[in-house]
Amino acid sequence: MKTNSWPTLIAVAIVTAVQSMAASSRPEMVTVRLTATPANAGKIGQAVLVEQGSGTAMSLLVGGVPKFTALPAHIYTFIYPGSCGNLGAKPAYALNQRVVLGDSVPTRVMRMWKFIPASMSDLTSSDYAVVLRTSAADGNVDVFCGNLNHTS
Repeated sequence: MKTNSWPTLIAVAIVTAVQSMAASSRPEMVTVRLTATPANAGKIGQAVLVEQGSGTAMSLLVGGVPKFTALPAHIYTFIYPGSCGNLGAKPAYALNQRVVLGDSVPTRVMRMWKFIPASMSDLTSSDYAVVLRTSAADGNVDVFCGNLNHTS
C-alpha cells in the first residue's frame, strides 16, 4: 500500500517554521559565572543578561561579600574591556545608578539590577568583563569578576 507523505512533510515544515518564529521573538538570555576574588573567597555570584531594546538588562545575584564590608553593602559595578585576568585601564561602562546590595539584613543571596547601554551581541562577542567592587569606605576592593564572552 502506497501512502502520500506530502501532508506530513508540510505539517512538519509548518511546525518548524512556527517554532523558529516563536524562538526568535523571545529575548536572548545568557548567564555569566562571577568568580570571587581572593578578598571574597568562598562566595558565589552570577550575572544574568537579557536583551532589552537596544541595550542589555543585567541581574546580579551575589552569595556574600567580605566580612569587612559595611552593611548595607555598597557594591559598584563596572564593565571593563579585556578579561578578568587582564582588565583594561578604564571601564567601558560604570553601572552605578544604584549601589546598595540587598538591605541592612544580610541574606543568603543579595540582588541588584543594572542596565548596560550596549547590545547583548556586542558584550558577548568581544572581550568584556563585569567587575563588582566595594565602596571607597570599604577599600575599593574587587570582590567578583566574570568574563562576558564565557557565557552559558
